[in-house]
Amino acid sequence: MGARTYTALGADVQLTRYVGTASALSLESADSWHGLDLAVVPGSRGRRQPTADVNDLGAASGRANLGQALILRLLTPRGSLAPLGHASFGSRLGELIGRTNDENARNLARLYTLQAVREEPRVAELVDLSVEPVPGSPDRIRIGFAVRPVNDDELLALGLEVAL
Repeated sequence: MGARTYTALGADVQLTRYVGTASALSLESADSWHGLDLAVVPGSRGRRQPTADVNDLGAASGRANLGQALILRLLTPRGSLAPLGHASFGSRLGELIGRTNDENARNLARLYTLQAVREEPRVAELVDLSVEPVPGSPDRIRIGFAVRPVNDDELLALGLEVAL
């Protein structure tokens, strides 16, 4: 793939870590307790070339920024940013905490994911969504989905594990 500019997808401080998984689609993933950290990267302090002895905060842009935004939207309780003027930001996934990992809970996770992804203006279409129990972890579900970003024909696939 040649270099592309994803100006419609924006840029932000890098908060989530991404782990690439070999597949037809790149897979960025985070989980509900280990995935949120500021990225520390070599800094430049006005220099053109970064140096190893100077650190700075990383930036996520383009597809990585959209992936991070979707993960953060799903992990943020809906309504928790209302005091900042973003009453509809977030998802209802947190309401599943304490529930049994059964088909009802997984169907609610699908619904809450659909609602949250639909509200992201940089997503043109949700193409795929799966919600499954995590083998060996009866209190966790794995949400996998693929979206078509605006102004982009390539899908962005994401995965998220949530503890119930």
